[in-house]
Parts: sequence; structure tokens; C-alpha cells
Amino acid sequence: MNTDSSTSQFPVSQLNFSRQIKGNETEIIISRYEDHFMVIATQIGTLGTIMYARKEEGVSINPTFNVSVIFGKRDEPMLVACARQMIEHMSLSGSSRPLVLSLGLKDHSVVCFSALLFLMGK
Repeated sequence: MNTDSSTSQFPVSQLNFSRQIKGNETEIIISRYEDHFMVIATQIGTLGTIMYARKEEGVSINPTFNVSVIFGKRDEPMLVACARQMIEHMSLSGSSRPLVLSLGLKDHSVVCFSALLFLMGK
């Protein structure tokens, strides 16, 4: 079921949609708060691993990005890599807001994460 809905009601605007990724129905919710973004992507109906990602402003020309696992799987490097790619993409798009990312995925493959990043980049 591919459904799309967008709300821009006060105080939080959000975009909800559902897509098939490698045969798994994936629900995605993107919420824009005043001070951060929250992205939930789930194939299991629950939040899964919750991460916090932010761009570190520093003295150097190239920014650094920090990702920390708040709750969930700490031994899954692909989850952290996905969060890092997402915050880098957001930063290149001009946003300086941090990201709270929740990934509840059945499939932790590169293909799944690439599809997810593509969908969120739209």
C-alpha cells in the first residue's frame, strides 16, 4: 500500500508515506520541529533503534557529523552509517537542524538503506 499524506498543522508539520523496500512494507514519517527533524522508518511496526545525529560546527573547513545511539542496537554499524548519510544530506541541503532517527527495519542490507535514503531525499 503506497499512501502519501502531508500535514502542516501547528506545531509540527509532517509527511507520512509507505513504500515497499525489498518486499517489506516500510512506513516512513518525517516530522519537522522548530529545533530538529524526526524521521521514523519502520517495517516492524515499532520504533526500533533510535539515534541522534548532528552536524558539528568547528574551526576546520570540513564539518564533522556526530551520530549517537540513544536506544536500541549499538552493535549495528549500518544503522549508524545510514544516520550519518542522512544528516550529511540534510546539511548539504542547507539545514542545520539535528536529526532524531528511528529505524525499525527487518532488513539491514546496503540495498535497503540505499532505498531508504533515496526515498527520504525526495
